[in-house]
Amino acid sequence: MLSWALTFFILAIVAAIFGFGGIAGTLAGAAKLLFLAFIILFIVTLIANVIRGKGTPPPL
Repeated sequence: MLSWALTFFILAIVAAIFGFGGIAGTLAGAAKLLFLAFIILFIVTLIANVIRGKGTPPPL
């Protein structure tokens, strides 16, 4: 999901360079939305792992 956000961000920058303001704004909005979804899912996963006690394995 983070790769999709990065892809939309790069496309937004390219569209802005070529003067396509409307498309650049739409792509930037999509990148923000995907990044926010990634952050929310990441935090939920961290909380679930802490609650279940499944942290990182001990070093060998």
